Amino acid sequence: MVNYKEKVTMDSSGFVLLADYVPGIIQEIRYYSTYNFIGDRIDGYEEPCAIITKEAARALKSVSNEMNVQGYRLKIYDTYRPAGAVRHFVMWGIEDTDIRMKPYFYPNLMKQDLFAQGYIASKSSHSRGSTVDLTLFDMSTGKELDMGSPFDMFSEVSHPDYMGITEEQYHNRMILQNVMKRNGFKPIDCEWWHFTLEDEPYPDIYFEFPVSSEYLKDKH
Repeated sequence: MVNYKEKVTMDSSGFVLLADYVPGIIQEIRYYSTYNFIGDRIDGYEEPCAIITKEAARALKSVSNEMNVQGYRLKIYDTYRPAGAVRHFVMWGIEDTDIRMKPYFYPNLMKQDLFAQGYIASKSSHSRGSTVDLTLFDMSTGKELDMGSPFDMFSEVSHPDYMGITEEQYHNRMILQNVMKRNGFKPIDCEWWHFTLEDEPYPDIYFEFPVSSEYLKDKH
């Protein structure tokens, strides 16, 4: 079996800027900002831009086209995540006593529970380049659809099939779930916003290059 370190690469040749494929997306790259569960910008996020594999970008273009007809735009929170960013999460979980963002993102859990319950992984599908965290933006109201919990709320309320939310909130989740599945993405059971391309091109490779449009330009 190949170990994790041997599968890490800096090669970004199979990646694109998502905005080049889906110009209408809204980008709020949370790990570039300090408004995330750690409270600092995350290692490797040099620009607030969504980078993703070409295959996943094409699939998201189809999602976007379908949603645009219904009056929605895609709002992206995260796509490709460098392996070093995931290490930042892990080290924060192990060594850092800082819990200043607890009230906003994990009010009912201890830090170690975030890993034990699967909310944070020591190896993330995001680092393979074909995973996206997103929501829907309603063009008629100028607001995100109400999904019943905010992005990165580590709680049972964020499970896609959680029934303790309003009928409208559940319906909104199902709009997102169904359009993503129709276009080749698979969800996970603990985060309504998280989807991975079923036929991801790099199922066994984790990438390390920075989230940077300049890096992509230099390497292409």
